[in-house]
Amino acid sequence: MKTMFRKLILALVLAYAPFSAIAAPLALDVEGNIGHANNADRTAWHLTEADLLKLPAHSITTSTTWTPKSTFTGPLLSDVLALADARGDRCELHTLDDYSHTVPVAQAVKYGAILAYSMNGKRLKVSDFGPLFLIYPRDAYPSEFTGAGADAQFVWQVKALVIR
Repeated sequence: MKTMFRKLILALVLAYAPFSAIAAPLALDVEGNIGHANNADRTAWHLTEADLLKLPAHSITTSTTWTPKSTFTGPLLSDVLALADARGDRCELHTLDDYSHTVPVAQAVKYGAILAYSMNGKRLKVSDFGPLFLIYPRDAYPSEFTGAGADAQFVWQVKALVIR
């Protein structure tokens, strides 16, 4: 009876483990107004972990509303968009928790926004903004990145981009 009870408790704990504890794969889909597609139905450019790690890594040391000053590392958003031959002026970011936010591509390019996969040398997990976190150099441009509107530009748990 004790063994059965322990198995039941273990099953319940595993079933209700928070989503944030689950490791999401480091991958990204780019869809919409793009010139290159590599998925089966030729509608998206899918980047695997290996693809993302092959891109030049850039670091931004900055604070966010949710983190102290930290060093974030990942590819430039513009490099990711270039791989898919993105042809739009707006990039809609979609997240694991079904949030979406649109940023102007020109703004991301101007400020050198990155899709960070690590913070202070540690790979981002879902529980700490991963697998990808859109980061701008906030501390370098304090007047441009203040308030709720600026905070909305920092999108975490990114899984897909839709180019419009």
